[in-house]
Amino acid sequence: MHAWLCETPTGVDALTWTEQPTPTPGPGQALIEIKAASLNFPDLLIVQNKYQIKPPLPFVPGSEYAGVVVAIGEGVTQLQMGQNVACLAGTGGFATHVLAPAALCMPLPEGFGHVDAAAFIMTYGTSWHALMDRAQLKPGETVLVLGAAGGVGTAAIQIAKAAGAKVIAAASTDEKCALCESIGADVSINYSTHPLPGAFRDAIKAATGGKGPDVIYDPVGGDFAEPAFRSIGWRGRYLVVGFAAGGIPTLPLNLTLLKGASLVGVFWGDFAKREPQANAKMMAELAVWYAEGKIKPVIDRTMPMAQLKDAYTHMGSRGVKGKLVMVN
Repeated sequence: MHAWLCETPTGVDALTWTEQPTPTPGPGQALIEIKAASLNFPDLLIVQNKYQIKPPLPFVPGSEYAGVVVAIGEGVTQLQMGQNVACLAGTGGFATHVLAPAALCMPLPEGFGHVDAAAFIMTYGTSWHALMDRAQLKPGETVLVLGAAGGVGTAAIQIAKAAGAKVIAAASTDEKCALCESIGADVSINYSTHPLPGAFRDAIKAATGGKGPDVIYDPVGGDFAEPAFRSIGWRGRYLVVGFAAGGIPTLPLNLTLLKGASLVGVFWGDFAKREPQANAKMMAELAVWYAEGKIKPVIDRTMPMAQLKDAYTHMGSRGVKGKLVMVN
């Protein structure tokens, strides 16, 4: 097998494409022949030693992947040889094969392709948990999605629309705004032409008739947080999803009082660990929505696994719309 090995977490340049013995699965494990693996923002942070999870060295990055079960270990009864699965294990995906915990493998129904499956669990799990569980989104409410053309952003648009909400998508280019509208956003705001803070707030006000959004989905952070929170509606819920802009914002807490609003943390990974039954129910519902055509990952492009460093460069350019997926 081959894998991208991180021996020193000093950045993407330190990754090396190495040949290794193909491992044998132990108890509770499955050997997966990887067909596709998506590139997520945590996959960049983890090779820079900036992610909250710091795996022992050396490790193979790649948190999310899909493929075929080619061997199973002792005690594994829920998987079969030749079965198509997706897995979000945190590491191991940027390779040709991986040992995966069988308990984390999601069997794929007929018609669920590897590329879509590799781009599904993290973004849709995060966005469903945020909107449907943490925000308790109701039909007819208005959701503002920041960073709306990215992986979690496009998933959030689709989930909010399927739940009966109005969606305002904020993105950085006209092309990205057009993508958001093509997958269901009712209104889009180009924050390059409606700059922070004043013009951006004016655009939100216009899009909501002065009421403000009921829910704000924020995977961006940085300078966007305060003007967005100042625009939120009464009893609004501000979802803290991530900090793709790099900076962790500080907010005047008097805004929560004046707006009767809530700051709501979203940590889907820990939710999945702490509440596995609720998470399994959520993922089953998402699989049904996928089969019904209500949701479908937006794939920016697929690239050969050997071009992983080029994919990291493309992601760093902030030109990605949806998800980047590496394929073997």
